[in-house]
Amino acid sequence: MAVTATESTSFFIQTEVAPSYLGDLLRFVYQEYIVPYYQNFANVRRWIDGGREVLAFTLVDPHGLWQIDVELVMSVPLEVKMTPVGSVPHAVLSRLKDDLIIAVQVFEEKIRRTTLYFAWVPERSAVPERTLRKSSPALGRILFGNMLMFFVLFLALSYAVFIVATEVFRVPVEYFPIVMIITQFIMVLFSDKIVKSMGDWPITASSPYAHILQYHVPPEQFEQLQRTYTRDDLLEIKKEIYGRTLAFGALVDVQSAQEVFSRHGLGIRPENLLIRTVNVYEIVKEAAARFRMPVPKIMISNVIMPNAAATGPSPRFGLVLLTTGLLAQLDEKEVLAVVGHELSHVKRRDPIALFALVSVEYLLRVYYFLNFFYYFGMLYFLFSLGVVYFIAKFFEARADLEAAVELGRPELLAGALRKIGYRRLQLERLQQNRIGSWVGWNPHPPISFRVERLESLKEPYSIRHPFIESVKDCVAGLLSELRRL
Repeated sequence: MAVTATESTSFFIQTEVAPSYLGDLLRFVYQEYIVPYYQNFANVRRWIDGGREVLAFTLVDPHGLWQIDVELVMSVPLEVKMTPVGSVPHAVLSRLKDDLIIAVQVFEEKIRRTTLYFAWVPERSAVPERTLRKSSPALGRILFGNMLMFFVLFLALSYAVFIVATEVFRVPVEYFPIVMIITQFIMVLFSDKIVKSMGDWPITASSPYAHILQYHVPPEQFEQLQRTYTRDDLLEIKKEIYGRTLAFGALVDVQSAQEVFSRHGLGIRPENLLIRTVNVYEIVKEAAARFRMPVPKIMISNVIMPNAAATGPSPRFGLVLLTTGLLAQLDEKEVLAVVGHELSHVKRRDPIALFALVSVEYLLRVYYFLNFFYYFGMLYFLFSLGVVYFIAKFFEARADLEAAVELGRPELLAGALRKIGYRRLQLERLQQNRIGSWVGWNPHPPISFRVERLESLKEPYSIRHPFIESVKDCVAGLLSELRRL
Protein backbone atom coordinates (compact mmCIF):
# COMPACT_ATOMS: atom_id res chain seq x y z
CA MET A 1 0.00 0.00 0.00
CA ALA A 2 1.41 3.43 -0.92
CA VAL A 3 0.38 7.06 -0.68
CA THR A 4 0.88 9.77 -3.29
CA ALA A 5 3.12 12.78 -3.00
CA THR A 6 0.19 15.10 -2.28
CA GLU A 7 -0.98 13.29 0.87
CA SER A 8 0.68 15.25 3.67
CA THR A 9 0.14 13.96 7.18
CA SER A 10 0.07 15.99 10.39
CA PHE A 11 -0.36 14.67 13.90
CA PHE A 12 0.35 15.74 17.45
CA ILE A 13 2.30 14.03 20.23
CA GLN A 14 1.13 14.91 23.72
CA THR A 15 4.16 15.11 25.98
CA GLU A 16 4.29 15.22 29.76
CA VAL A 17 7.46 17.34 29.91
CA ALA A 18 7.32 21.03 30.72
CA PRO A 19 7.54 23.48 27.77
CA SER A 20 11.02 24.51 28.95
CA TYR A 21 12.26 21.03 27.97
CA LEU A 22 10.92 21.03 24.41
CA GLY A 23 14.18 22.39 22.99
CA ASP A 24 16.04 19.55 24.72
CA LEU A 25 13.50 17.13 23.25
CA LEU A 26 14.24 18.28 19.70
CA ARG A 27 17.98 18.00 20.35
CA PHE A 28 17.42 14.50 21.74
CA VAL A 29 15.58 13.45 18.57
CA TYR A 30 18.44 14.82 16.50
CA GLN A 31 21.21 13.16 18.53
CA GLU A 32 19.56 9.80 19.23
CA TYR A 33 17.46 9.25 16.10
CA ILE A 34 19.05 11.15 13.21
CA VAL A 35 22.80 11.16 13.96
CA PRO A 36 23.21 7.36 14.48
CA TYR A 37 21.47 6.72 11.12
CA TYR A 38 22.71 9.77 9.25
CA GLN A 39 22.91 7.83 5.96
CA ASN A 40 19.09 7.64 5.91
CA PHE A 41 18.55 11.39 6.23
CA ALA A 42 19.21 14.57 4.29
CA ASN A 43 18.49 18.32 4.61
CA VAL A 44 18.68 18.32 8.41
CA ARG A 45 18.11 21.85 9.68
CA ARG A 46 16.68 23.88 12.58
CA TRP A 47 15.12 27.34 12.72
CA ILE A 48 12.79 29.54 14.73
CA ASP A 49 9.32 30.20 13.32
CA GLY A 50 7.06 32.59 15.25
CA GLY A 51 8.95 31.93 18.47
CA ARG A 52 8.70 28.15 18.02
CA GLU A 53 11.78 26.04 17.29
CA VAL A 54 11.49 23.67 14.33
CA LEU A 55 13.59 20.58 13.56
CA ALA A 56 13.28 19.46 9.93
CA PHE A 57 14.83 16.59 8.00
CA THR A 58 14.20 14.36 5.00
CA LEU A 59 14.00 10.57 5.19
CA VAL A 60 15.30 9.23 1.87
CA ASP A 61 14.82 5.89 0.15
CA PRO A 62 18.23 4.24 -0.48
CA HIS A 63 17.10 3.49 -4.06
CA GLY A 64 15.93 7.05 -4.70
CA LEU A 65 12.30 6.10 -5.31
CA TRP A 66 10.74 8.32 -2.65
CA GLN A 67 11.42 10.64 0.27
CA ILE A 68 9.52 12.04 3.25
CA ASP A 69 9.98 15.63 4.41
CA VAL A 70 9.45 15.91 8.17
CA GLU A 71 9.02 18.91 10.44
CA LEU A 72 8.87 18.74 14.26
CA VAL A 73 7.46 21.97 15.67
CA MET A 74 8.22 22.80 19.30
CA SER A 75 4.73 23.28 20.72
CA VAL A 76 2.42 21.77 23.33
CA PRO A 77 1.52 19.22 22.11
CA LEU A 78 4.44 18.57 19.76
CA GLU A 79 3.35 18.99 16.15
CA VAL A 80 4.67 16.64 13.46
CA LYS A 81 4.24 17.25 9.72
CA MET A 82 5.15 14.51 7.21
CA THR A 83 5.07 15.20 3.45
CA PRO A 84 5.67 12.17 1.18
CA VAL A 85 7.33 12.75 -2.17
CA GLY A 86 6.91 9.89 -4.61
CA SER A 87 5.16 6.59 -3.96
CA VAL A 88 5.89 5.95 -0.29
CA PRO A 89 4.87 2.56 1.16
CA HIS A 90 2.33 2.88 3.93
CA ALA A 91 4.51 0.68 6.17
CA VAL A 92 7.34 3.25 5.92
CA LEU A 93 5.08 6.11 7.04
CA SER A 94 3.77 4.00 9.93
CA ARG A 95 7.30 3.02 10.92
CA LEU A 96 8.43 6.66 10.84
CA LYS A 97 5.50 7.66 13.04
CA ASP A 98 6.39 4.86 15.46
CA ASP A 99 10.02 6.00 15.51
CA LEU A 100 9.15 9.59 16.38
CA ILE A 101 6.68 8.64 19.12
CA ILE A 102 9.17 6.15 20.58
CA ALA A 103 11.89 8.83 20.55
CA VAL A 104 9.60 11.20 22.46
CA GLN A 105 8.71 8.46 24.97
CA VAL A 106 12.37 7.55 25.52
CA PHE A 107 13.12 11.22 26.20
CA GLU A 108 10.19 11.39 28.62
CA GLU A 109 11.45 8.29 30.39
CA LYS A 110 14.85 9.93 30.78
CA ILE A 111 13.28 13.08 32.24
CA ARG A 112 10.92 10.99 34.39
CA ARG A 113 13.92 9.58 36.30
CA THR A 114 14.56 13.03 37.74
CA THR A 115 10.96 14.20 38.11
CA LEU A 116 8.98 14.69 41.31
CA TYR A 117 5.35 13.59 40.99
CA PHE A 118 2.62 14.71 43.36
CA ALA A 119 -1.00 13.66 42.83
CA TRP A 120 -4.11 14.55 44.81
CA VAL A 121 -7.79 13.78 44.85
CA PRO A 122 -9.51 16.46 46.96
CA GLU A 123 -10.93 15.40 50.32
CA ARG A 124 -8.93 12.16 50.19
CA SER A 125 -5.93 11.22 52.30
CA ALA A 126 -2.45 11.96 50.98
CA VAL A 127 -0.74 8.86 49.58
CA PRO A 128 2.94 8.71 48.57
CA GLU A 129 3.64 8.15 44.90
CA ARG A 130 5.13 4.77 44.08
CA THR A 131 6.32 2.65 41.18
CA LEU A 132 5.50 -0.99 40.59
CA ARG A 133 9.16 -1.75 41.21
CA LYS A 134 8.57 -0.83 44.84
CA SER A 135 5.29 -2.69 45.04
CA SER A 136 4.58 -6.23 44.00
CA PRO A 137 5.28 -7.09 40.34
CA ALA A 138 2.78 -9.92 40.62
CA LEU A 139 0.19 -7.44 41.88
CA GLY A 140 0.89 -5.27 38.85
CA ARG A 141 0.27 -8.17 36.49
CA ILE A 142 -2.94 -9.07 38.29
CA LEU A 143 -4.28 -5.53 38.21
CA PHE A 144 -3.29 -4.79 34.66
CA GLY A 145 -3.91 -8.15 32.97
CA ASN A 146 -7.72 -8.09 33.29
CA MET A 147 -7.58 -10.70 36.07
CA LEU A 148 -6.35 -13.53 33.80
CA MET A 149 -3.04 -13.77 35.64
CA PHE A 150 -4.97 -13.95 38.90
CA PHE A 151 -7.02 -16.89 37.59
CA VAL A 152 -3.92 -18.70 36.34
CA LEU A 153 -1.96 -18.21 39.56
CA PHE A 154 -4.90 -19.29 41.67
CA LEU A 155 -5.54 -22.45 39.65
CA ALA A 156 -1.82 -23.27 39.36
CA LEU A 157 -1.60 -23.11 43.15
CA SER A 158 -4.68 -25.28 43.55
CA TYR A 159 -3.22 -27.76 41.05
CA ALA A 160 -0.06 -28.04 43.17
CA VAL A 161 -2.12 -28.48 46.32
CA PHE A 162 -4.21 -31.12 44.58
CA ILE A 163 -1.12 -33.15 43.56
CA VAL A 164 0.36 -32.97 47.07
CA ALA A 165 -2.92 -33.96 48.70
CA THR A 166 -3.57 -36.95 46.44
CA GLU A 167 -0.04 -38.25 45.82
CA VAL A 168 1.76 -37.47 49.07
CA PHE A 169 -0.94 -37.65 51.71
CA ARG A 170 -3.24 -40.04 49.81
CA VAL A 171 -6.26 -37.96 50.78
CA PRO A 172 -9.43 -38.82 48.81
CA VAL A 173 -10.12 -35.33 47.53
CA GLU A 174 -12.03 -36.01 44.32
CA TYR A 175 -14.21 -33.00 45.02
CA PHE A 176 -11.34 -30.71 45.93
CA PRO A 177 -11.10 -29.02 42.46
CA ILE A 178 -14.83 -28.27 42.52
CA VAL A 179 -14.43 -26.52 45.87
CA MET A 180 -11.54 -24.49 44.45
CA ILE A 181 -13.61 -23.44 41.43
CA ILE A 182 -16.53 -22.40 43.63
CA THR A 183 -14.17 -20.40 45.85
CA GLN A 184 -12.70 -18.61 42.88
CA PHE A 185 -16.13 -17.93 41.39
CA ILE A 186 -17.10 -16.20 44.62
CA MET A 187 -13.96 -14.08 44.31
CA VAL A 188 -14.92 -13.20 40.74
CA LEU A 189 -18.36 -12.09 41.90
CA PHE A 190 -16.70 -9.75 44.38
CA SER A 191 -13.75 -8.81 42.16
CA ASP A 192 -14.84 -5.18 41.99
CA LYS A 193 -14.61 -4.91 45.77
CA ILE A 194 -11.29 -6.76 45.88
CA VAL A 195 -9.67 -4.50 43.28
CA LYS A 196 -11.26 -1.42 44.86
CA SER A 197 -9.42 -2.21 48.09
CA MET A 198 -6.14 -2.18 46.14
CA GLY A 199 -6.69 1.36 44.81
CA ASP A 200 -5.86 4.57 46.64
CA TRP A 201 -8.68 7.02 45.92
CA PRO A 202 -12.27 6.66 44.74
CA ILE A 203 -13.54 9.06 42.09
CA THR A 204 -17.19 10.10 42.34
CA ALA A 205 -19.56 12.68 40.90
CA SER A 206 -18.98 14.84 43.98
CA SER A 207 -15.19 14.32 43.85
CA PRO A 208 -14.43 14.02 40.13
CA TYR A 209 -10.95 15.54 39.78
CA ALA A 210 -7.41 14.27 40.00
CA HIS A 211 -4.66 16.90 40.26
CA ILE A 212 -1.09 16.16 39.20
CA LEU A 213 2.06 18.22 39.74
CA GLN A 214 5.29 17.33 38.00
CA TYR A 215 8.56 19.08 38.72
CA HIS A 216 11.46 18.22 36.43
CA VAL A 217 14.43 18.46 38.76
CA PRO A 218 17.62 19.62 37.02
CA PRO A 219 20.10 16.70 36.95
CA GLU A 220 22.68 18.58 38.99
CA GLN A 221 20.09 19.12 41.73
CA PHE A 222 18.51 15.67 41.74
CA GLU A 223 21.26 13.73 43.54
CA GLN A 224 21.33 16.32 46.30
CA LEU A 225 17.54 16.14 46.58
CA GLN A 226 17.71 12.35 46.99
CA ARG A 227 20.31 12.65 49.73
CA THR A 228 18.54 15.44 51.60
CA TYR A 229 14.83 14.65 51.38
CA THR A 230 13.26 11.43 52.59
CA ARG A 231 9.97 10.02 51.39
CA ASP A 232 8.31 11.44 54.50
CA ASP A 233 9.78 14.89 53.75
CA LEU A 234 8.28 14.83 50.26
CA LEU A 235 4.95 13.66 51.64
CA GLU A 236 4.98 16.62 54.02
CA ILE A 237 5.63 19.00 51.10
CA LYS A 238 2.75 17.38 49.24
CA LYS A 239 0.41 17.86 52.23
CA GLU A 240 1.39 21.52 52.58
CA ILE A 241 0.72 22.26 48.91
CA TYR A 242 -2.69 20.66 49.33
CA GLY A 243 -3.32 22.68 52.50
CA ARG A 244 -2.64 25.94 50.67
CA THR A 245 -4.72 25.21 47.59
CA LEU A 246 -7.10 22.27 47.17
CA ALA A 247 -8.13 22.29 50.83
CA PHE A 248 -9.70 25.72 50.22
CA GLY A 249 -11.26 24.86 46.87
CA ALA A 250 -8.48 26.50 44.85
CA LEU A 251 -6.38 24.84 42.17
CA VAL A 252 -2.73 23.94 42.64
CA ASP A 253 -0.72 26.83 41.21
CA VAL A 254 2.93 27.55 40.53
CA GLN A 255 3.26 30.29 43.14
CA SER A 256 1.90 28.17 46.01
CA ALA A 257 4.05 25.19 45.03
CA GLN A 258 7.12 27.40 44.76
CA GLU A 259 6.52 28.91 48.20
CA VAL A 260 6.12 25.50 49.86
CA PHE A 261 9.21 24.06 48.18
CA SER A 262 11.18 27.15 49.18
CA ARG A 263 10.03 26.87 52.81
CA HIS A 264 11.51 23.37 52.85
CA GLY A 265 14.80 24.62 51.44
CA LEU A 266 14.22 23.48 47.86
CA GLY A 267 14.46 26.24 45.30
CA ILE A 268 12.60 25.33 42.12
CA ARG A 269 12.49 26.70 38.61
CA PRO A 270 8.89 27.63 37.75
CA GLU A 271 9.46 26.88 34.08
CA ASN A 272 10.14 23.22 34.99
CA LEU A 273 6.78 22.86 36.72
CA LEU A 274 3.82 21.19 35.04
CA ILE A 275 0.36 21.10 36.64
CA ARG A 276 -2.65 19.15 35.31
CA THR A 277 -6.22 18.84 36.47
CA VAL A 278 -8.20 15.93 35.00
CA ASN A 279 -11.94 15.46 35.40
CA VAL A 280 -11.71 11.68 35.63
CA TYR A 281 -15.38 11.18 36.43
CA GLU A 282 -16.54 13.02 33.30
CA ILE A 283 -14.18 10.98 31.12
CA VAL A 284 -15.49 7.68 32.48
CA LYS A 285 -19.09 8.98 32.40
CA GLU A 286 -18.74 9.90 28.72
CA ALA A 287 -17.27 6.50 27.89
CA ALA A 288 -20.04 4.73 29.82
CA ALA A 289 -22.67 6.75 27.93
CA ARG A 290 -21.12 5.73 24.61
CA PHE A 291 -21.31 2.09 25.72
CA ARG A 292 -24.86 2.58 27.03
CA MET A 293 -24.04 1.25 30.47
CA PRO A 294 -24.07 2.60 34.05
CA VAL A 295 -21.08 4.61 35.23
CA PRO A 296 -18.82 2.05 36.94
CA LYS A 297 -17.02 2.61 40.22
CA ILE A 298 -13.76 4.46 39.60
CA MET A 299 -10.53 4.08 41.55
CA ILE A 300 -7.22 5.88 41.19
CA SER A 301 -4.00 4.03 42.00
CA ASN A 302 -1.16 6.42 42.78
CA VAL A 303 1.36 4.54 40.65
CA ILE A 304 3.72 6.32 38.24
CA MET A 305 3.48 3.48 35.69
CA PRO A 306 0.77 4.33 33.12
CA ASN A 307 -1.91 1.68 32.97
CA ALA A 308 -5.58 0.85 33.43
CA ALA A 309 -7.73 -2.14 34.37
CA ALA A 310 -11.37 -3.09 34.60
CA THR A 311 -13.17 -5.82 36.47
CA GLY A 312 -16.54 -6.78 37.88
CA PRO A 313 -19.03 -9.57 37.15
CA SER A 314 -21.43 -7.27 35.25
CA PRO A 315 -21.83 -3.65 34.11
CA ARG A 316 -23.87 -2.93 37.23
CA PHE A 317 -20.96 -4.00 39.44
CA GLY A 318 -18.13 -2.81 37.20
CA LEU A 319 -15.01 -1.02 38.36
CA VAL A 320 -12.36 0.89 36.40
CA LEU A 321 -8.93 1.48 37.90
CA LEU A 322 -6.60 4.13 36.45
CA THR A 323 -3.09 5.04 37.54
CA THR A 324 -1.90 8.59 38.02
CA GLY A 325 0.89 7.74 35.55
CA LEU A 326 -1.75 7.19 32.86
CA LEU A 327 -3.39 10.55 33.62
CA ALA A 328 0.00 12.28 33.47
CA GLN A 329 1.20 10.70 30.25
CA LEU A 330 -1.92 10.70 28.07
CA ASP A 331 -4.18 13.56 27.04
CA GLU A 332 -7.85 13.36 28.00
CA LYS A 333 -9.03 12.01 24.64
CA GLU A 334 -6.48 9.21 24.83
CA VAL A 335 -7.56 8.44 28.40
CA LEU A 336 -11.15 8.26 27.09
CA ALA A 337 -10.05 5.73 24.46
CA VAL A 338 -8.29 3.58 27.07
CA VAL A 339 -11.34 3.72 29.34
CA GLY A 340 -13.50 2.69 26.37
CA HIS A 341 -11.31 -0.37 25.88
CA GLU A 342 -11.68 -1.26 29.56
CA LEU A 343 -15.45 -0.72 29.59
CA SER A 344 -15.78 -3.19 26.73
CA HIS A 345 -14.40 -5.83 29.10
CA VAL A 346 -16.97 -4.91 31.72
CA LYS A 347 -19.92 -4.70 29.33
CA ARG A 348 -19.14 -8.09 27.78
CA ARG A 349 -18.51 -9.67 31.20
CA ASP A 350 -14.99 -10.70 30.23
CA PRO A 351 -13.93 -11.50 33.83
CA ILE A 352 -16.67 -14.15 33.92
CA ALA A 353 -15.73 -15.43 30.45
CA LEU A 354 -12.05 -15.68 31.35
CA PHE A 355 -12.93 -17.41 34.62
CA ALA A 356 -15.00 -19.96 32.70
CA LEU A 357 -12.20 -20.49 30.18
CA VAL A 358 -9.53 -21.11 32.81
CA SER A 359 -11.86 -23.21 34.97
CA VAL A 360 -12.84 -25.54 32.11
CA GLU A 361 -9.18 -26.09 31.24
CA TYR A 362 -8.38 -26.76 34.92
CA LEU A 363 -11.21 -29.27 35.40
CA LEU A 364 -10.37 -31.11 32.18
CA ARG A 365 -6.73 -31.27 33.19
CA VAL A 366 -7.44 -32.55 36.70
CA TYR A 367 -10.28 -34.97 35.97
CA TYR A 368 -9.42 -36.20 32.50
CA PHE A 369 -6.05 -35.39 30.96
CA LEU A 370 -4.09 -36.02 34.15
CA ASN A 371 -5.00 -39.71 33.94
CA PHE A 372 -3.87 -40.03 30.31
CA PHE A 373 -0.85 -37.77 30.27
CA TYR A 374 0.58 -38.27 33.74
CA TYR A 375 4.17 -38.31 32.51
CA PHE A 376 3.58 -35.39 30.15
CA GLY A 377 1.67 -33.28 32.65
CA MET A 378 4.07 -30.32 32.56
CA LEU A 379 4.15 -30.29 28.77
CA TYR A 380 0.38 -30.36 28.65
CA PHE A 381 0.21 -27.65 31.32
CA LEU A 382 2.45 -25.35 29.27
CA PHE A 383 0.55 -26.11 26.06
CA SER A 384 -2.90 -25.59 27.61
CA LEU A 385 -1.94 -22.27 29.17
CA GLY A 386 -0.56 -21.15 25.81
CA VAL A 387 -3.95 -21.92 24.26
CA VAL A 388 -5.78 -20.12 27.09
CA TYR A 389 -3.66 -17.01 26.65
CA PHE A 390 -4.10 -17.06 22.88
CA ILE A 391 -7.89 -17.22 23.28
CA ALA A 392 -7.65 -14.35 25.80
CA LYS A 393 -6.13 -12.26 22.98
CA PHE A 394 -9.50 -12.49 21.20
CA PHE A 395 -11.10 -10.59 24.10
CA GLU A 396 -8.41 -7.89 24.06
CA ALA A 397 -8.66 -7.47 20.29
CA ARG A 398 -12.46 -7.30 20.57
CA ALA A 399 -12.17 -4.59 23.23
CA ASP A 400 -9.98 -2.58 20.85
CA LEU A 401 -12.59 -2.85 18.09
CA GLU A 402 -15.52 -1.99 20.36
CA ALA A 403 -13.71 1.07 21.69
CA ALA A 404 -13.13 2.15 18.08
CA VAL A 405 -16.77 1.52 17.15
CA GLU A 406 -18.35 3.22 20.16
CA LEU A 407 -15.99 6.19 20.34
CA GLY A 408 -15.44 6.55 16.61
CA ARG A 409 -11.74 7.50 16.96
CA PRO A 410 -9.56 4.37 16.58
CA GLU A 411 -6.47 6.53 16.12
CA LEU A 412 -6.78 7.77 19.72
CA LEU A 413 -6.45 4.28 21.18
CA ALA A 414 -3.64 3.54 18.72
CA GLY A 415 -1.78 6.62 19.95
CA ALA A 416 -2.32 5.68 23.60
CA LEU A 417 -1.03 2.16 22.94
CA ARG A 418 2.06 3.57 21.24
CA LYS A 419 2.84 5.67 24.31
CA ILE A 420 2.09 3.03 26.94
CA GLY A 421 3.79 0.20 25.02
CA TYR A 422 6.64 1.95 23.24
CA ARG A 423 9.24 -0.43 24.69
CA ARG A 424 7.23 -3.37 23.43
CA LEU A 425 7.02 -1.71 20.02
CA GLN A 426 10.80 -1.52 19.92
CA LEU A 427 11.16 -5.19 20.82
CA GLU A 428 8.59 -6.21 18.22
CA ARG A 429 10.76 -4.81 15.45
CA LEU A 430 12.35 -8.30 15.61
CA GLN A 431 10.15 -11.03 14.18
CA GLN A 432 10.98 -13.54 16.93
CA ASN A 433 9.65 -11.08 19.49
CA ARG A 434 6.41 -10.62 17.57
CA ILE A 435 5.92 -14.37 17.43
CA GLY A 436 6.77 -14.53 21.13
CA SER A 437 4.05 -11.96 21.81
CA TRP A 438 1.56 -14.12 19.93
CA VAL A 439 2.36 -17.45 21.59
CA GLY A 440 3.61 -16.24 24.98
CA TRP A 441 1.76 -15.96 28.28
CA ASN A 442 0.39 -12.53 27.62
CA PRO A 443 -3.37 -11.91 27.21
CA HIS A 444 -2.68 -9.02 24.80
CA PRO A 445 -1.83 -9.38 21.09
CA PRO A 446 1.40 -7.69 19.94
CA ILE A 447 1.12 -3.93 20.29
CA SER A 448 2.38 -3.44 16.73
CA PHE A 449 -0.54 -5.59 15.52
CA ARG A 450 -3.05 -3.66 17.64
CA VAL A 451 -1.79 -0.24 16.50
CA GLU A 452 -1.69 -1.16 12.81
CA ARG A 453 -5.14 -2.76 13.05
CA LEU A 454 -6.69 0.29 14.68
CA GLU A 455 -5.11 2.76 12.26
CA SER A 456 -6.29 0.73 9.27
CA LEU A 457 -9.94 1.04 10.36
CA LYS A 458 -11.55 3.45 7.92
CA GLU A 459 -15.18 2.77 8.84
CA PRO A 460 -15.32 1.32 12.37
CA TYR A 461 -19.13 1.67 12.46
CA SER A 462 -19.42 -0.95 9.72
CA ILE A 463 -18.13 -3.69 12.04
CA ARG A 464 -21.11 -5.84 13.08
CA HIS A 465 -19.47 -8.70 14.98
CA PRO A 466 -16.33 -7.41 16.76
CA PHE A 467 -15.56 -10.72 18.48
CA ILE A 468 -15.74 -12.79 15.29
CA GLU A 469 -13.64 -10.20 13.46
CA SER A 470 -11.11 -10.29 16.30
CA VAL A 471 -10.82 -14.08 16.19
CA LYS A 472 -10.18 -13.91 12.45
CA ASP A 473 -7.67 -11.08 12.79
CA CYS A 474 -5.71 -12.74 15.61
CA VAL A 475 -5.48 -16.07 13.80
CA ALA A 476 -4.49 -14.29 10.58
CA GLY A 477 -1.89 -12.23 12.49
CA LEU A 478 -0.25 -15.31 13.99
CA LEU A 479 -0.28 -17.22 10.68
CA SER A 480 1.21 -14.21 8.90
CA GLU A 481 4.16 -14.16 11.30
CA LEU A 482 4.66 -17.91 11.05
CA ARG A 483 4.74 -17.73 7.23
CA ARG A 484 7.61 -15.28 7.44
CA LEU A 485 9.83 -17.80 9.22
